[in-house]
Order: sequence, then C-alpha cells, then structure tokens
Amino acid sequence: LIIVARSGDALQKLKTDLESTYTINVHVIEKDLTAPHATQEIYDEITAAGITVNYLINNAGFGGIGKFHKRDWATDQNMIMLNIMALTHLCRLFIPDFVNRNEGKILNVSSIASLMPGPMQAVYFASKAFVSSLSNAMAQELSTTNVTVTNMMPGATATEFGKVSGMDKTSAFDQTATAENVAQTGYDAMINGAIDVKAGLTFSQKAMIATIPLAPKKILLQMMEKMQQPRE
Repeated sequence: LIIVARSGDALQKLKTDLESTYTINVHVIEKDLTAPHATQEIYDEITAAGITVNYLINNAGFGGIGKFHKRDWATDQNMIMLNIMALTHLCRLFIPDFVNRNEGKILNVSSIASLMPGPMQAVYFASKAFVSSLSNAMAQELSTTNVTVTNMMPGATATEFGKVSGMDKTSAFDQTATAENVAQTGYDAMINGAIDVKAGLTFSQKAMIATIPLAPKKILLQMMEKMQQPRE
C-alpha cells in the first residue's frame, strides 16, 4: 500500500497501525500535492522502488465557502491544483502502465457537487464537475481494455473536509455518512468496474438529486446558495 499526503507524522502513524493490523507493507510518500512537480516526483519514486501499482485512488481534495470574487485567490488556486491538476496528472502517468499490462483500476473521488453549480463554493463544485467528466470520458476510452475508471460521488461525509471547508456549519452537513461506509462503497464499485457510483446519501438527499434535471436553473441556484450559507 502506498499512501501519500503532506502530513508525514500522520502517515508514519498510519503505516505503523496498518502494518501491525494487516499483513501488508506500507510505503509512505510525504508530498504536498498542490506543488507543481509533486505528481511526477511521486510517480518517479514509485517506479524507482520497483513497485507495480494495480489500483490508483485519487482521494485528495478540499473545498471552501465564500463568494468567488471575495475568496483568497491563492487558496482557490491550490484547490484547482489539488482537485484537478494533481488528479489528472496522476491518471496520465499511471494509465499507460495499466494499458501496457492490460490491467489496473482507478477510483477518482468526485462528489455529488459535480451534478450542479455551487454558489458559495463555485470553484469546488466546478472542480468536481471536471473530475466526473474526465473520469467518465477516460472510462469509455479504456472500455476495450481491462483497465477501468470509476467515478465516486459521495455526499456529506464525516471527515476533516467539513471542518476545513467550513461546510460543517451549513445545513448541507446536517446529515453525514461515515467515512468507512463511503470508502467501502467506492472500493466495491472500483473492483466491479462501475463507471459511476453515489455514496453515503440519505433518502431525502437521493430524492433531491433526482429533481436536479427538472428544476429551473434559477431556483436550483438559489436553493444551493441558501444551503451553503454558514449559520451564525
């Protein structure tokens, strides 16, 4: 198992926990995925170590609340680098190896946010729309091989994302799924080669999503903006 993040201490603790619990070896790569050359460095390190990657899971990402023109540009630029650029480049780096071996699976973690525009989280929602579109297109391009690309669209999930993004103070995060449930759903879908999978949604959330194509755009935008207003 190769785990990548910028928090080295947390990664080392996770490595110790996993190796003591399961019969696996864990390779740690401490890297900030918002850095321009991080993805190439990750690929080069894995290749130099002689590790064959069977599954690529792109799970890193963050969001943030605020009107587009008022948000800190450096923060949103990093969001684009992480949510879009890093994910896209990692897919581009590993897919040729997968195709050459005619095996491999990719799980890209998008969001139900990809299904609609997101006033008050304009860049985040747009970045997830990119992930879903890219994943689906790659899945079709690879359909004549044994390489699959699965696009997972979770709803609100109980992770650090809510706190970091500020979404935990909005009505959109009143009901959250567990990370374990969402991860299992995504993993199972990847193993089965599914193109799309939604995860961690309540019945009311599923019902709301079903109405998205039917709702007038102006009403949808107003509803989404209201849902993402932080509570006082």
